[in-house]
Amino acid sequence: MTDELTLTPAAERVLDVAGRLFYDNGIHAVGVESIASEAGVTKKTLYDRFGSKDALIACYLRRRDERWREHVVSVVEQRGRMTPARRLLLVFDALEEWIATENTRGCAFLNAQAELPDGTHPGREIIREQKLWMLDYLRALAREAGVRNPRKVATSLLVLLEGATVTAALGVVPGAVGNAKEVARQIVEG
Repeated sequence: MTDELTLTPAAERVLDVAGRLFYDNGIHAVGVESIASEAGVTKKTLYDRFGSKDALIACYLRRRDERWREHVVSVVEQRGRMTPARRLLLVFDALEEWIATENTRGCAFLNAQAELPDGTHPGREIIREQKLWMLDYLRALAREAGVRNPRKVATSLLVLLEGATVTAALGVVPGAVGNAKEVARQIVEG
């Protein structure tokens, strides 16, 4: 995968365009020709910078993961002074904000997982890493909050977050994230 620090301006445009097109239309529905054309580069430039569509997909997922992590940590860490238990619940606020601005078609990682059945695809490991990071972050917040069995609480909260993400994307349950946050509050305070 191309190191983000070494991306040329053309490669940045390709990655930005690919990210938008992959998320909006699906990974398999978007060809390298359309990405290159919309980014204003040749297919040769795209392949020179990324090597393959699979590597570009992995870069797209890595970049989105980095943005998600930064967003979650920013919301949790920047919301002022509050109890560690309340900080743990801020993850749901971060999700709600992300859904409103970045996740109109549901979780990009779950969408990609459905489109990348080959377990050896480079994007699959990034998807797994994203979910494991979230679980580890929740576990650390749960430990800080002093909850009994932080591992179990973190697992439950991850399931609530993932379920709320899917349910919100489908529009099945109005206020899905708020409902999940209320259940999470009961778990954390219980």
